[in-house]
Amino acid sequence: MSRKLGLVIFPGFQILDVTGPLAAFEIAGRFAGGAYELGLLAARAGMVASSAGVALPALALDEGPYDTLLVSGGDGTRALAELGEVVDWLRRQGATARRMASVCSGAFLLAEAGLLDGRRATTHWQRSDAFARLYPQVRMEADRIYVRDGPVWTSAGITAGIDLALAMIEEDLGEAVARRTAQQLVVHHRRPGGQSQFSELLELGGANGRFGPLLDWARARLAEPLGVERLADQAAMSPRHFARAFAAETGATPAKAVERLRLEAARLRVETTREPIDRVAEAVGFGDPERMRRAFLRAFGLPPQALRRAVRS
Repeated sequence: MSRKLGLVIFPGFQILDVTGPLAAFEIAGRFAGGAYELGLLAARAGMVASSAGVALPALALDEGPYDTLLVSGGDGTRALAELGEVVDWLRRQGATARRMASVCSGAFLLAEAGLLDGRRATTHWQRSDAFARLYPQVRMEADRIYVRDGPVWTSAGITAGIDLALAMIEEDLGEAVARRTAQQLVVHHRRPGGQSQFSELLELGGANGRFGPLLDWARARLAEPLGVERLADQAAMSPRHFARAFAAETGATPAKAVERLRLEAARLRVETTREPIDRVAEAVGFGDPERMRRAFLRAFGLPPQALRRAVRS
């Protein structure tokens, strides 16, 4: 039996938020004998222009029932007051659809509909702060590729919609179909590094930023103590001024940035070598393997050994 899946769009939607997951579900459906019945939905039937100016044809919102509804993101979500009809419809559908999901800033529509209240969620890192201010009742996990909390799924920016779709396909049709779909799309079945988008966050203070040289300096000394005082001394600033300036520039505290650098280095070793986990923890500055395990769970949703197995499977 086909699962009815609707992809919700609106004027100014990001086209890859829609076409990426759409391609994944379409290919999976071919491998699994028409597993999905796919349709684009909008407040009004007809052509809907994306932020790129390219328009796609959509059907009018209807009451379904739907197995899965996936809401696209895009510049159009910055005008939530103009999307009231869509938000009200999503609120109603939340009571009947088996699964609700969003790509990128589509999470704003789910939150506006109250579907994320008390739940964990993610969105594009560039809009995560604004989201957290608008919806304090939602537990924002800004550096995740996608988050599933019960029947509601949210994903990070743009291409992360493909990661979310592949995870849904695996839940629906099994790992073999999800893997074949990923191969057909020429993408990773599970993105290396698990579910973190924090590399993009650190790029805010990257090579061309004010603290780029400091991050490079720290990256070369991960096994050493890298507290705020030492980082501030290297930056020739007082610790208090440094901590404020660093957070304003990069969007992360110095301690969180150092943890992320250590996670990047540890992830690479875990995925590409057979080095014992305790030795990896020591080499990148975590010291205690249990401390590294907890950091991996927060960032990737998997402990180091499970991530190693997933990458090699």
